[in-house]
Amino acid sequence: MMPRKAKLFNEDTDWSALCAHTVRDVPTLLTRLQLTPADLGYENDLPSSWQFPLRVPESYVQKIRPQDPFDPLLRQVVPLADETRAVDGFVRDPLNESLHTPRAGLIHKYSNRILVIVTGACAIHCRYCFRRHFPYAEHRVAEGIWEQLNGYLLEHREINEVILSGGDPLSLKEAQLFPLVEILERHPQVTRIRIHTRLPVVVPQRITADFLAWCNALARQIIMVLHVNHANEIDDQFQNAMNLLRQQGITLLNQSVLLRGINDDVDVLVALSERLFQAGVLPYYLHLLDKVEGSAHFDISLPVAQKIFAQLMSRLPGYLMPKLVREVSGAPSKTWMYP
Repeated sequence: MMPRKAKLFNEDTDWSALCAHTVRDVPTLLTRLQLTPADLGYENDLPSSWQFPLRVPESYVQKIRPQDPFDPLLRQVVPLADETRAVDGFVRDPLNESLHTPRAGLIHKYSNRILVIVTGACAIHCRYCFRRHFPYAEHRVAEGIWEQLNGYLLEHREINEVILSGGDPLSLKEAQLFPLVEILERHPQVTRIRIHTRLPVVVPQRITADFLAWCNALARQIIMVLHVNHANEIDDQFQNAMNLLRQQGITLLNQSVLLRGINDDVDVLVALSERLFQAGVLPYYLHLLDKVEGSAHFDISLPVAQKIFAQLMSRLPGYLMPKLVREVSGAPSKTWMYP
């Protein structure tokens, strides 16, 4: 499928200003959506603060249905009362990433790939985020990160793919990302750059002419892995952003998390895969929840997940089927969870 004709977003639109235009407190969000604390399961007043603060861009708030406490977009971003309950087995570092961090800001779990934590910032805070407790300050994120990467690549010539993550790497401006171009010129063994991002979902205007020029300057095969969990997150602006990326030859994939009350339904997942494909994005992974502290209310048992997945297989062609996987600490790859 050839990319549809895409149009650059208005150059007068400041994507960073759109990211900054956010709702950051729960009472304001509830007022905007005509909801009450009781709608979120709170018996009394809301807590005065949360360990993981609320952050929802205005553009995302506008996609949420008012007066609906079960809206699938709302439940991804608002702290429910269930979030405050401790549950056995749900911990602060569910993937033991601290054991795979040879240098500050670098995570090396798989043989030929290294993940770079380029920033701790995200445009949106998702309540199931497995790095919601990640000690970004300890890793001096964005401080000397490119020097760390350069030194590590000199020592590990087997690495041929660099994954940019965070936080969200596209929270940084091009001036902060351009040092990577110079580093890659020193390391021809790196043939692929993978960018894990949710920003084009919440602020599609981030895909600017400057960003596309940066991608072109990388002179490597680029894979962008989006993070969309529900078809309601996809709109015409997202479609346009994807078209711009595809016209640059960037491979577009999506990874979702299987979440109770959000997308644990075969009809919802079918609609998601179909809508992604219309936007030129291929489904890639459907993750079982990483058991991070504060997210137990999103969890789905493996038998239920496998049943949903079997139903999905009966409804979709193979190229629209994501792989059902779980991240297992210490495993050499993602672990497939469908027999």
